Amino acid sequence: MRVYLINPCNPLVSLANVKESRWNRYRIWKPLGLLVLAGLTPPEWDVTVFDENLAAQDYAALPRPDLVGITAFTSQAKRAYEVAATFRAAGAPVVMGGIHATMCSDEALRHVDAVVTGEAEGVWGRVLDDARRGALQPLYHGGHVDMATVPPARHDLLSEGYAFGSVQTTRGCPLDCTFCSVSTFNGKRYRHRPIENVIEELRAIHEKWVLFVDDNLIGVSKVHVERAKDLFRAMIQANLKKKWICQVTVNMADDPELLDLAARAGCCGAFIGFESSTAEGLTEVGKKFNLRNQRDFAASVREFHRHRILVVGSFIMGLDADRPGIGRQIADTAARYGVDILNVLFLTPLPGTRLWQTLEAQGRIAADQFPDDWQYYTLGFPTARYKHLSRSQILHEMMSCERRFYSLANLGRRVVRSLLRRHRPVLSLVSNLSYRNNARLTRGVYTSMTCPADPRATAAGPVPVSLGA
Repeated sequence: MRVYLINPCNPLVSLANVKESRWNRYRIWKPLGLLVLAGLTPPEWDVTVFDENLAAQDYAALPRPDLVGITAFTSQAKRAYEVAATFRAAGAPVVMGGIHATMCSDEALRHVDAVVTGEAEGVWGRVLDDARRGALQPLYHGGHVDMATVPPARHDLLSEGYAFGSVQTTRGCPLDCTFCSVSTFNGKRYRHRPIENVIEELRAIHEKWVLFVDDNLIGVSKVHVERAKDLFRAMIQANLKKKWICQVTVNMADDPELLDLAARAGCCGAFIGFESSTAEGLTEVGKKFNLRNQRDFAASVREFHRHRILVVGSFIMGLDADRPGIGRQIADTAARYGVDILNVLFLTPLPGTRLWQTLEAQGRIAADQFPDDWQYYTLGFPTARYKHLSRSQILHEMMSCERRFYSLANLGRRVVRSLLRRHRPVLSLVSNLSYRNNARLTRGVYTSMTCPADPRATAAGPVPVSLGA
């Protein structure tokens, strides 16, 4: 029996196909969920994993599989349906899982033979058994699995083309921000894998650099933080010789022991969601966690730097609190905080979020020609109708923000600062150049999608077509 597991690309995104740019390999990671399912697949099945971010695939030239499994974020849905159509036309059954299929299962079922909602590990064996018997059910409910049952991912199936290996140690987030679907998909309860299982998997990853894909590696409570400390101690004891990057909340800066253990375990970078430069914006997105105790964000960033951990600061543009000039405001706020890398995203109403429910009720979903318009839901395109910013204005603000933060002068100052303070200057340089290059490519996508006849395309910036009225 033969099964293909496929991670589709999004052709609009400049990260697709690492062969097109040497920088892209630093900004993609392995489709970990597919590799975990491969680890759960019995030996009588021949498993092949395809990641279209590495290169385009000629599926017609491959042997016909007995089953195709496709995962997809919302921005990959259009391409996922195209891949499904190719295999179904050849007589191969297709099952789709992942966050988009979970949130839009009725839509997905119009394009595939079966849908798995939630976390697939608990039902994957049943899917394979039903496929073997030619009796796939239209819907399988995965729910939330016991993390102790999650096997090591089959990293050997995708061993080339990535700068980073990847691993997951926890699922679930209690913060429940309005724009985020993690709490809907993985639940609000913070669940974690046994530490010995994590260490075993880290040993199997051949890449020197590893990305922890946990939505929040350290959690938000004292119990969560103590578990993170135990994990870091085990990593130090195992002497893994890995350098790694993670996503965390800013409260990591409050615990010197936690930072020290993380640094000794190999942590070199932390992705932190600051989300907004104003208290009004933080309240709007439900990130009250960042408002506690009138936090000094610059002091928090300095604590990371003191342990030689670079900080990627993430902000959202397009909040109801945002007005013209927000691009400069975000760039200057990020510089004032002292972040090493700035990641700015458009406010994007993803299915399954409270933000989607709110904007849909208000008639503010602009990119609404589905499934085609799902390709714009990368967080890098304006897909909503923003309260104080037209599309041309918000594009102008985004480009203004990126040009300001990633100007050669500002980029040089950050790298020199890292060099003088011995804060990972090489990593800082590579990361800044990668983000600067991607910003340039994204501006090219905006320009290529401009409709010259659209009267809304003004000197303030181009207007992408096919994003609604």
